[in-house]
Amino acid sequence: MDSPGVSRVFRRLLSHQICSKLRFHYPPPFRLSHVPLRRYQKPSKEPIREDREDPNFWQQRTDLMRPDKAEEFANAPMVTANQLRSRRDRPKKVKMFTRDFIEDSLYNPNYGYFSKQVVIFNPGEPFDFPSIRDDLDFYSLLGKRYTEFEDALDERALNDTRQLWHTPTELFRPYYGEAIARYLVTNYTLAQHPFHDLIIYELGAGNGTLMLNILDYIRDSHPDIYARTQYKIIEISPALAARQASQLTSSASGRGHAKHVEIINKSIFNWDIYVGAPCYFIALEVFDNFAHDAIRYHPSTEEPHQGMVLIDRFGEFYEFYTKKIDPIASRYLRIRHAAHTRPFQHPLSGNGIVRRLKAKLPFAPNLTVPEYIPTRLMQFFETLRDYFPQHQLVVGDFAELDQRVSGFGSPVVQTRFQRRTVPVTTPFVQQGYFDIFFPVNFPVMEDVYQAITGKLTRVMTQEDFLKKWAYVEETRTRSGESPMLSWYKNASVMLGVT
Repeated sequence: MDSPGVSRVFRRLLSHQICSKLRFHYPPPFRLSHVPLRRYQKPSKEPIREDREDPNFWQQRTDLMRPDKAEEFANAPMVTANQLRSRRDRPKKVKMFTRDFIEDSLYNPNYGYFSKQVVIFNPGEPFDFPSIRDDLDFYSLLGKRYTEFEDALDERALNDTRQLWHTPTELFRPYYGEAIARYLVTNYTLAQHPFHDLIIYELGAGNGTLMLNILDYIRDSHPDIYARTQYKIIEISPALAARQASQLTSSASGRGHAKHVEIINKSIFNWDIYVGAPCYFIALEVFDNFAHDAIRYHPSTEEPHQGMVLIDRFGEFYEFYTKKIDPIASRYLRIRHAAHTRPFQHPLSGNGIVRRLKAKLPFAPNLTVPEYIPTRLMQFFETLRDYFPQHQLVVGDFAELDQRVSGFGSPVVQTRFQRRTVPVTTPFVQQGYFDIFFPVNFPVMEDVYQAITGKLTRVMTQEDFLKKWAYVEETRTRSGESPMLSWYKNASVMLGVT
């Protein structure tokens, strides 16, 4: 925790009338909280106006009257998330694109969410599903283990703002990881064996549990392939990279895998090594945390405006929008326009005449609601194309999310305070203390990926993937239900096709 002031901010948030009904319920959210969403915004008495001096910049009208910050915005220096990586304190009196604010909030090595705050739940011993009565019994048992896990953490160091969540890899180990291992081994045997080694890259490996489950399975079931297996983790968070390394020394089984594993503590966006060999690239619940740009459109001219945020000298955040679209956002919009094969929802969907008429009403917004576009995801695909030309993707992520902030493709923004989940209605929040995660539009992502890399893919629900590759019977309760199938219904999988 940075200071006692941070706790005071969270206490005020939770004591506010709008958050008075928020409670944390078990099981803990799958990065998705099922709690009533309330609106929390700071009132202001000062009116806003559009920037009359520079028509290229707009201060977005909102449902609250906000101070006019146009002059301060014009004078503030422009920064990027990469430039902020060496800073130990959160920036003030600067401006940046929305994607840079989100990336800095999540990944800054000194105060970012994944670098300093996040803890990934480990349930201890794998669940014995055949001994569990049904889904509700599993729900209750998970809640008990969750409480025990956090109680043990509090005994070592009490932390009111601990950011704790879990993944299917942890809840359903080793069965979930073994399903991915079967997929990898089968496709490797058909396409690359015996001419190439089995090379696996995992992006953002969390606790390192998936790595252990995959390597355990290959070692026990396919020792000949295990001898030729290389497992490489690309991890941006120093804390998580250290946790993954500890997995290789904490047990005899882990130590046996050490010579097959390499942990690379760097951002994939700084990758500069050409990998010409065939490889598999795993990214589970990674794309949802890639930074997005915010785009609003003029309701009459349909001209796009790119989102920026001003951080003033008090550390308050103010949105601005510019007509000058930067090359990265512009490139994504061009690729999507050229590549998409299926219709998708965006702010200009619907009847243009009705939209223009609404824009003329008194107090109407001067721009549409925002659309969040995955510019960092596009750059990841470009990295794969340029440095991993023979890769095959194995992607799992959220296709749908509830309680998102306003907009198209908008994120869920939430934090935890004193074991309660607190959702908010804007991504512009205290950097490092809030998870900001987006639903993945798999149809659009698939089209953009194919346009950039020239590779084919197929998309299915996570449930369908597990039915094909997991031993589902090992995860059934006495009632016949399988929590591994019934949970994470909002997740999908995208696989490369050889």
